[in-house]
Amino acid sequence: MQSIKCVVVGDGAVGKTCLLICYTTNAFPNEYIPTVFDNYSAQNTVDGRTVNLNLWDTAGQEEYDRLRTLSYPQTNVFIICFSIASPPSYENVKHKWYPEVCHHCPDVPILLVGTKKDLRSNPEALKKLKEQSQLPISPQQGTSLAKQIHAVRYLECSALNQEGIKEVFTEAVRAVLNPAPPKPKKGRLPFVGSPLPRPPPPPVGVAAWALPPLPSPARGSGGNRLLHRFILSGRTEEGTPEDPRPRGSPTPHPLVPTQPLSGSGRPLARPGLWLAGLYPPRD
Repeated sequence: MQSIKCVVVGDGAVGKTCLLICYTTNAFPNEYIPTVFDNYSAQNTVDGRTVNLNLWDTAGQEEYDRLRTLSYPQTNVFIICFSIASPPSYENVKHKWYPEVCHHCPDVPILLVGTKKDLRSNPEALKKLKEQSQLPISPQQGTSLAKQIHAVRYLECSALNQEGIKEVFTEAVRAVLNPAPPKPKKGRLPFVGSPLPRPPPPPVGVAAWALPPLPSPARGSGGNRLLHRFILSGRTEEGTPEDPRPRGSPTPHPLVPTQPLSGSGRPLARPGLWLAGLYPPRD
């Protein structure tokens, strides 16, 4: 029988332990005791396949941050929980829990679960939220957050009313048995058809001077004859060519005026580059 490790994370007191106890024992705990580490086990049959589901309950309090991550290796699926009646726990999903899970287990599927669904219509809970100028998290907000963190699904449940509990773990198992196809990495697009054309080279402005002719043709590499010599210079921001010749060198004969090859001029990568006219050797 296949075993699946499912780790449940989220802020303290959002209902992680109640969710697990209600699923494994069908009983709702009446007392809140902060969790350090607890393990539960249950068999679950999904799409005709029976698996052994190992459930890991973790502590959401900040003082257990280093200890909690010890439970992450070999995890097959994460359930990130927030309380529908606690907007701060909702915000912490994207600011704390999703980054933490992705850092330690980047390729593991995630299920986003809004707990304490019954408090969305609870007068006392609504009164407390109103005193803080807050509202319960809506289903639309949960769905939007699930898309932001690339969760396979967003679900809501109520451990008190035993509502949506089994569906949470059924979907957790299904995320492992039937994984979604991998998405292309951010910043890269899949190759379809012909590649995009290369962008044109940036415009370059040049100026050239012809030096006095050589007394006799010189030989370059490969037996080529060196007939002419030129100096190229980059164009300045004001449009005036820079003369790269050393001081005291013979005055060259102007060959071409400074003008951009395409568009506005830009400095050359190597101003003062020597250009030689090469011709193949005669037989």
